[in-house]
Amino acid sequence: MARRGEEEDDDEYAKLVRRMNPPRVVIDNDSCENATVIRVDRVKKHGILLEAVQVLVDLDLVITKAYISSDGNWFMDVFNVTDQYGNKLENTDTIENIQRCLESEDCIVPSAVGPADSVSPSADKSTCIELTGTDRPGLLSEVCAVLASLRCNIVKAEVWTHDGRAAAVVQITDEATGLAIGDRARLSKVQELLSNVMQGDGKGTHSGVAKNCDTAAPSVGGAAHAERRLHKLLLDDGARVGQEAVGGGEERSGNVKARAKAKVVVMDCTERRYTVVILRCGDRPKLLFDTLCALTDLQYVVFHGTVDAEGSDEAYQEYYIRHVDGHPVRSDTERIRLVRCLEAAVERRASHGLELEVRTEDRAGLLSEITRVFRENSLCIIRAAISTRDGVAEDTFCVADAYGNPVDGAAVDAVREQVGHAVLRVKRGSRAAVKRVDEGSAVSILGSLLKSSFQGLRLIRSYS
Repeated sequence: MARRGEEEDDDEYAKLVRRMNPPRVVIDNDSCENATVIRVDRVKKHGILLEAVQVLVDLDLVITKAYISSDGNWFMDVFNVTDQYGNKLENTDTIENIQRCLESEDCIVPSAVGPADSVSPSADKSTCIELTGTDRPGLLSEVCAVLASLRCNIVKAEVWTHDGRAAAVVQITDEATGLAIGDRARLSKVQELLSNVMQGDGKGTHSGVAKNCDTAAPSVGGAAHAERRLHKLLLDDGARVGQEAVGGGEERSGNVKARAKAKVVVMDCTERRYTVVILRCGDRPKLLFDTLCALTDLQYVVFHGTVDAEGSDEAYQEYYIRHVDGHPVRSDTERIRLVRCLEAAVERRASHGLELEVRTEDRAGLLSEITRVFRENSLCIIRAAISTRDGVAEDTFCVADAYGNPVDGAAVDAVREQVGHAVLRVKRGSRAAVKRVDEGSAVSILGSLLKSSFQGLRLIRSYS
């Protein structure tokens, strides 16, 4: 009890220090020729760097360079940012909004807590469900079919798959009221049926832990930052099934081309008692956010760092870190886990499939119908971002064939024919992930039809 009291006193003291030293943010458009420079000074706390980066990412800014420094209890950071088109920030309203968000504690999005921890009494417009389990063809279609049968409408969702595992953060509403589901008995039914779907046939899970690693956890209220949660869900899921986040999952086929992973080096800086982490990989949006999620979830603190992705397709990140207990990396096992988790964080969002965009008027059962068409045409969903705005469904799906290879152009044409050419389109710059089927390739077509039939039969079975 005494220790808990000391922790509460420390927490109150930290809050007092932050109130006495409010954040200072300077936005400069003059010192750099091709980027807007944002300087952030704040009282240091665990996760503060990730919070700042998350604010910038959520405002659709691209971070081209960053300089990180921590002096005692003070956190100082410099970000070079542009808009999505590579331009400096010129709009006054945009600049004021960035400054307001970075200076306000209220604009910092919650950390990777569970959805139940982020519930506020007034945030009852949707029910948040978190799912983890073994990935397989048609999994999202089965989830959508179950929710549609229970008269639940999916208003927002993020779905990721990696190394044979799948995770999703889904917000649903009652189809009749358009509000969160408050009936505990109904929530229990949703959880029971979705847990059965995520467990599937039980393959791919370690005996004795299938019930723990294949989960469907509902709660009423607003969800924490979905992408933040997905990183944490897959990290925890990998630890539970013994994968250490990467390396233990099953590839869909041995025919998948080897993909260039991030190059991660972990070294000791003995004289300063730091661990030095150097990461090189192809640059892409939100890369810095993803790597910081991994470091924060593994309970590491970044004291100094440099990030550079300007004028190159390759990103370079260098961090001087310690564990929250003040120690650097102390064992080879810890070192290997750190490397693997950083590789996984980079790989989860890397684009290796065809991106399809769906935009149409929202209606009950729409997502179930679209994912069913994908499944029947042997398109496997690697990632999905689902949202509804002002009655319009705006969804993006990253797809591949059942073996992780580029999809057949004929399959894409068939999906567009069934869903509607005006509803579904191939995202610009994503056509390289399409392969054309040779004319007369009857074997490929017959295999696709048989596969669709078997997958259709599988959905008929009851999960109750």
